[in-house]
Amino acid sequence: MLYALLAYHVETEVASWSQEEDAALMVELNKVHDRLTAEGRMGPAARLDYTGQALTLRGGVVTDGPFAETKEQLLGLYLLDVADRDAALAAARDLQKVNPGAVYEIRPIIFHLTGAPVLG
Repeated sequence: MLYALLAYHVETEVASWSQEEDAALMVELNKVHDRLTAEGRMGPAARLDYTGQALTLRGGVVTDGPFAETKEQLLGLYLLDVADRDAALAAARDLQKVNPGAVYEIRPIIFHLTGAPVLG
């Protein structure tokens, strides 16, 4: 079954990290990514740009940013193909061990289009 892991963090905290701090975190996160990939469980993952770069379309009106009334912002996502919710939760726990400031929302995906490969 497909699950989305939605990664939330305090955006100002993430933005304050030096390149070295960010790179060190990515080394640790990539260990989890590599294991999930080797297990055939890891799908696409994306790190989103900061909310100041976002637009929101609501009822035909476009506004700057999401302007959510929350402490954390959605900063990334993972798509996982795992057996069940417990396996998705275990993957989120592994990611959170190396990024303890992050919050991971685990949500089943009920509709999926593979789309075209994205060049990047």
